[in-house]
Amino acid sequence: MQEFDAVTLGIVWDRLVSIADEVMEALIRASFSTTVRESHDCSCVIFDAQGRLVAQAQSSIPSFTGTSPITLDHMLRKHPAATLQPGDVMITNDPWLGTGHTFDISVIRPVFMETRLVGFVGSISHLPDIGGIGWSTAATEIYQEGLRIPIRKLFQSGRLDQDMIDLIADNVRVSDQVIGDLMANVACTDVGARLLLELMSEQGMTDLDAIADAIIDKTDAAMRAAIRAMPDGEWSYETRIEGVDGILRMACTVTISGDTIHVDYTGTDPAVHRGINVPMCYTRAQTLYTIKCLTIPGIPNNDGAARAITASAPEGCILNALPPFPTAGRHVPGHSIFPLIMGALAAVVPDRVQAESGGGTVLNIQGIRNGRPMGQTFFCAGGYGALERFDGHGATPSPSNLHSMPVEVWENMTGLLVEYKELLIDSGGAGQARGGLGQRMAMRNMTGHKLFVSSFSGRMKIGAQGLFGGRAGALRKYWLNDEAVASKTRYELQPNDRLITADAGGGGFGDPALRPREKIEYDLRQGFVSPEAAARDYGYKLSN
Repeated sequence: MQEFDAVTLGIVWDRLVSIADEVMEALIRASFSTTVRESHDCSCVIFDAQGRLVAQAQSSIPSFTGTSPITLDHMLRKHPAATLQPGDVMITNDPWLGTGHTFDISVIRPVFMETRLVGFVGSISHLPDIGGIGWSTAATEIYQEGLRIPIRKLFQSGRLDQDMIDLIADNVRVSDQVIGDLMANVACTDVGARLLLELMSEQGMTDLDAIADAIIDKTDAAMRAAIRAMPDGEWSYETRIEGVDGILRMACTVTISGDTIHVDYTGTDPAVHRGINVPMCYTRAQTLYTIKCLTIPGIPNNDGAARAITASAPEGCILNALPPFPTAGRHVPGHSIFPLIMGALAAVVPDRVQAESGGGTVLNIQGIRNGRPMGQTFFCAGGYGALERFDGHGATPSPSNLHSMPVEVWENMTGLLVEYKELLIDSGGAGQARGGLGQRMAMRNMTGHKLFVSSFSGRMKIGAQGLFGGRAGALRKYWLNDEAVASKTRYELQPNDRLITADAGGGGFGDPALRPREKIEYDLRQGFVSPEAAARDYGYKLSN
């Protein structure tokens, strides 16, 4: 087996990450939908022949990379490695085998050096549509949420399954975008396979086993060392989130024992008959991501970061929902896993935890545009939660890392005129470190047709909570023609109707009375905080 010195290991490791980055760039450039092309709702990953995650694109969505090893494991159970051939491409969007809902397509290609399997390249992206009632929380069972594709080979020995393409195209609203994005996922994995074989040829490698062992073992050792530096014990925390029909409880107990961490979600409320339930694969992915942020954030992600971490949740709870519960909006409770674990470990690593973030506005728009069916998704972020020594950034997503939709692209694709978009003064939670500001925007329906708008956003009743005395951020609010409307619902936008969104602010960190005067004055100059809020929240008074 090939051995790697420290310098060579670093070079090859960086090269694998750069290959994943290039695969991601190919996916974004080839995609048809704004969901991928502009918002970058996608991930690209590289595995060795054993199915171990070796590298990911640096801007990948955390939940996608966290679920991808499980997806590949399921694929190899259906199509064992010995049966795979060059030119095969496997796909699925099953929520329990993929990323947690039907709107994400997982595409994985085996990589062969001549006739020997040496690895896999995968890509995952959020499709602009998958049929059914559309991306919303309105479904009461999974069958209403569109086409559910089992694991199958879209390409077999290089031959396209045209029947599958026709089946998908006939069941979605914007077939050109959906099929275009699907084929972009396929094409980018071909790019990754070519680049991976070039690297192996240059390095004289006949397989990826040795480099994978080195990368994974070193990452695992770093993770376990970081865990050992924490005290053994159990820490519990619970929070309330906004469901569709009421408030839901989420709970966790984090157990640190030696060099391992287990997160148990016992105490979390049962699954509901609305589209906000979370399959366990997504819960596990968010758990891994949160723990990595608290331990070894600077090390590129791979399978070694997951070995010391386990998670469990009672079957049938909202964080371990089973079929046929609907899951379209699984991020609604799923994104609260990050602050839930942060709250549990605040006493253990107070210098690393983050106050809650305001989350994002997620709007799915469906209707007619220029005489053709139109389906587009809009992302707009609230304020980032503050940390011990850092104010939260304004209009910054967390715990996902989607890009906000550019106004010019959104207007061109949807016919919705964006009248203004601005940071929302006083929306960040007060604290020694201030929470990030939300943003406010208004858009008007100029299509001449009725549009249907589905919303997934929270923080309309429970603001982003602060830590260690920091205060909660401002609530999220929506208005339709100056009338307040609810979140997580579906409503009509008539021609010339105006929708206004005000995103939630991030929570503050620490006692507001300890905020340095110079930072308060900076906030006043920048228009982040009003004089009234400075006096009320910080006791600030102008000097004579």
